Amino acid sequence: MTDLFRPLKLRDVELKNRIAVSPMCQYSSRDGFANEWHLVHLGSRAVGGAALVMTEATAVSPDGRISIDDLGIWKDEHIGTLKKITDFILQQHAVPGIQLAHAGRKSSRTSPWNGDRLLSISEGGWETIAPSAIPFSDDSSIPAALTAEGIGKVINDFRSAAIRAFKAGFKVAEIHAAHGYLVHEFLSPLTNKRKDDYGGSFDNRIRILLDIVEAVRSVWPDGFPIFVRISSIDWRNDGWTIEDSIHLATILKEKGVDLLDCSSGGAIPGVTIPAGPGYQVQFAEQIRKRSGIPTGAVGIITTPAQAEAIIASGQADIVSLAREFLRDPYFPLRAAKELDADIQWPVQYERAKRKK
Repeated sequence: MTDLFRPLKLRDVELKNRIAVSPMCQYSSRDGFANEWHLVHLGSRAVGGAALVMTEATAVSPDGRISIDDLGIWKDEHIGTLKKITDFILQQHAVPGIQLAHAGRKSSRTSPWNGDRLLSISEGGWETIAPSAIPFSDDSSIPAALTAEGIGKVINDFRSAAIRAFKAGFKVAEIHAAHGYLVHEFLSPLTNKRKDDYGGSFDNRIRILLDIVEAVRSVWPDGFPIFVRISSIDWRNDGWTIEDSIHLATILKEKGVDLLDCSSGGAIPGVTIPAGPGYQVQFAEQIRKRSGIPTGAVGIITTPAQAEAIIASGQADIVSLAREFLRDPYFPLRAAKELDADIQWPVQYERAKRKK
């Protein structure tokens, strides 16, 4: 068995291999509800052999959506359609995971294929919020700086969403603290200009994330893992740094976080990012080695050999694929064949596994 297809146990949840479906926004919901598209999109990746199938960023409140078409989990009515998806994923011997998110100042947009523009209040948009009243870009609204009461509501929204996620059958909960969305906006000194207990020093800027982790952990079963996705660096010397991420990772490990999902960027526009094959793997490797927390690597991971090398060399504990899974929902089945790993296929597809 190759390293890529070795199981990984996190608390009481075992992943059958090290391949995860990275959260990918589908912009295909109405009022936050999952539908047949989400069932087929996520279900086909479970059929294709992924060990962990993560939802897209799932809004913990209506104003936490990136767009009006985002998936949501802010009300109990959302549970039923999500439960159909998790039931199917589990039937494929895969683990369903949910990314809990709030888009902060990068919210109230139209979907990408509808112009990716600010959605006005008259069109069904909403007032955006952020740690500080600084817009993301010239075509963004000026967000309202969160009050202490507003911060408390956000924390409670994550807690309530985690309760619903458990009822919906998810086994992994990931807190989205990356890509310039609300939690990342608090972490980064580029976007957090507050003067209170949630701004200024490193300890103050990470406070909301620690509060959210504590709130989610208080209602999430002890046997189920919690992940946090971070932007490991802001790609600016005066922004969030890899040293900040390593320090944060050590604290999150003590707070009961089981894996750090290591991405990068997104805090501000116009930053040069040297994207290329595996360009973010270095962050997962450094954080893993220096903090001791398991990590996930993400970012232009496209071949079985590349994924195998990341796991075999100890750079990360899992690899999360996004665009490659859009191109090939059955990447794990193909990877097993290329790496000469004998894995179980869905019985309905077993005849295609045979060479003849």
